[in-house]
Amino acid sequence: TCQVHFESSNWKSLSIKRLTDSRLHGSTGLRSGSQANFFPPLEDAMLPSGSFNNRMALITGGGTGLGRAMTATLSQLGAQCIIASRKLDVLQRTAEEISSQTGNKVHAVQCDVRDPQAVSQCVDQIEALTGLPDVIINNAAGNFVCPSERLSPNAWKTITDIVLNGTAFVTLELGKRLIQNQKGASFLAITTIYAESGSGFVVPSASAKAGVEALYKSLAAEWGRYGHRFNIIQPGPIRTKGAFSRLDPTGAFEKAMIDRIPTGRLGTPAEIANLAAYVSSNYASWMSGAVIRFDGGEYVSLAGEFNELRSVTPDQWKLLEAMIRKTKGS
Repeated sequence: TCQVHFESSNWKSLSIKRLTDSRLHGSTGLRSGSQANFFPPLEDAMLPSGSFNNRMALITGGGTGLGRAMTATLSQLGAQCIIASRKLDVLQRTAEEISSQTGNKVHAVQCDVRDPQAVSQCVDQIEALTGLPDVIINNAAGNFVCPSERLSPNAWKTITDIVLNGTAFVTLELGKRLIQNQKGASFLAITTIYAESGSGFVVPSASAKAGVEALYKSLAAEWGRYGHRFNIIQPGPIRTKGAFSRLDPTGAFEKAMIDRIPTGRLGTPAEIANLAAYVSSNYASWMSGAVIRFDGGEYVSLAGEFNELRSVTPDQWKLLEAMIRKTKGS
């Protein structure tokens, strides 16, 4: 049965037998995930070739997942890219693969963003290789699901050190040097939709990502005078090997994720890469302090109190409307 409750002093709770006619579901677009046919991902680079010619881009966490996808797109569009993370062997493989595909040099630089001294040394190396970057994408992150009562201080510190402190150390170190050299730049942070709402079971990540958003909005106001702009992308669920192995290790929650996304599918790394490239490009030079939700409608789907009424069939609505019309009073 499908329980539909109307919280009103004059409306009774209604219990309706769910109709199971598959033809009805198919003809009205109610079959789970079928709406994805209306929203196919376009994964080719959307900006004109050469949009990042003569520009340098630093991408933290650029060796895998979303970072790799953003690096590939920026390199394809002409950028000279620097990718940074702790695992130099992974970075070097990615750099070689992308360089061979795009013909543009990708540099691999080892850096533990949790360590401010390591960040300073990394920026020294970047300056020697390419000069200070024009585009900085803070993508390095860490996350795992865990009941908050089971969190250790070390688990909390591990995530907040990477996400919040790491972003701050990279941003402040580069920002200070850019200001000293009177050079403008575009800064972009990759956060998540629950940075805005909060979320159980990923509390360190939610807290740290919220801090990153406050940092970037604050600097957008303060450092525009130096030619710096700061923007934020909040991705919804995008399948990457690293993230899903820690957030959905059994694969049990993927269908539930898709069911609650109005566009009926997960995002793709190439889609986020296209958005990141636009936000970081000169086509978006008037954009600063923006928070862009990119989630197929998941956030608003979860937020609306009555959104579960999507599961009510046309025949059930006829029954509901007939019952509502009989209700007397205000």
